[in-house]
Amino acid sequence: MKSYSDSYKAAGVDVTAGYRAVELMKAHVARTMTNGVLSGIGGFGGLFELDTTGIHKPVLVSGTDGVGTKIKIAFLLDKHDTVGIDCVAMCVNDIICCGAKPLFFLDYIAIGKNYPEKVAQIVSGVAEGCVQSGCALIGGETAEHPGLMPEDEYDLAGFSVGIVDKDKILNPDTQKAGDVMIAIKSSGVHSNGFSLVRKVFDISEKTVGKYYDELGATLGETLLTPTRIYVKPVLALLDSVNVKSISHITGGGFYENIPRSLPKNLSAYIKKSDVRILPIFDLIAKVGNVPEHDMFNTYNMGVGMTVVVSAADADKAVEVLKANGEDAYILGELVESDEGVIID
Repeated sequence: MKSYSDSYKAAGVDVTAGYRAVELMKAHVARTMTNGVLSGIGGFGGLFELDTTGIHKPVLVSGTDGVGTKIKIAFLLDKHDTVGIDCVAMCVNDIICCGAKPLFFLDYIAIGKNYPEKVAQIVSGVAEGCVQSGCALIGGETAEHPGLMPEDEYDLAGFSVGIVDKDKILNPDTQKAGDVMIAIKSSGVHSNGFSLVRKVFDISEKTVGKYYDELGATLGETLLTPTRIYVKPVLALLDSVNVKSISHITGGGFYENIPRSLPKNLSAYIKKSDVRILPIFDLIAKVGNVPEHDMFNTYNMGVGMTVVVSAADADKAVEVLKANGEDAYILGELVESDEGVIID
C-alpha cells in the first residue's frame, strides 16, 4: 500500500497504524453480520438492506450514547474489551423502549494514540454487544487526536438504528391506575453516575484494586461489569404479552427515567423494601454518605429496566422474562398522581 505519510506521523498521526487496527478488528466485526448487511468495513458508508417483511408501516428508531467516565476504570485496569458492550447497551436498550428491534450499529473511537491492539480490544467489546443485541456492526471511525488527549486515553461513543411497525410503537397513554410495573435486574452500575462513583471512592490504581467482601470482588472488577443488554428478552416479551411501556433506567435513576414512559396523570408507586438493591449501591451510599434520594436519582439501584403491563399479565410477563434469562420481579404499580415516582 502506498498510503503513508512520514510528515503526518511526525505530527502524531500514524495512518498505517489505522490500517493495522482495521485488519485486527475484522474478525470481531464478522461475528456481527446479519442478513441485511451489504458492505464490509472500510468503505465510506455502511450499507444495510431493510427487510420490511411483515411490517406494514415501518418506522426507524435511532439512539446514540457513549460510555462516559466509566472509561477511566478501563484505563486504570488496562482492560478495554468490555466498554464496547456498554456503548452498544446504552443505545440499543433505549431503542427497545419504543418496541423496536435494533438493526445496525456504528462506533466512534477518539484516541490519543492509535495502538492497533488496543483499538481491536475496544471493538471486540462493541462486537460482543452487537451479538448480544442481534444487530450488525456495519461501520465506525477511529480518530487519532494527538495533543487533544493523552496518548493512552480514548473516548467511545456509538449510534444505532432499529425498526418497529408504527402500529406496534408502545403508547404510554394506554396505561391506567392498577397496572403493574416489573423490574428487570441490572448487572451493576451499568454506565451512569461514574463521576460520583469516582469522587466517592477517590478512584485510583490503588482504590480500584481493593477487595470488598460485600462485593465478592475488587471495586474495579465490580465497576467495570458491562451494562446488561435487554434486547432479546424484551423482544420475546413483546411477542408474548401486551406491554404498555418500557423505561431504561440510566442517568437520572428512578426519578428521571420512569416518568418518561408515563402519562402526566399517573405515577409509579414503589415500596423501597421491594427494590432489590445490589451491594455496590449500598457501598456507594455508605462510603460517600450519599442521601437515599440522590442514590435513586442517580443510579439504577439494581433495576436496569422497568416494564408496565396490566395486572392480569404481570405473572406471565415475569415468567417470560425469567425463561429468557432475566431476573425479573414485580416492583410496584401505577397510581393516579402527577408526582411521577413515589418511593415509599
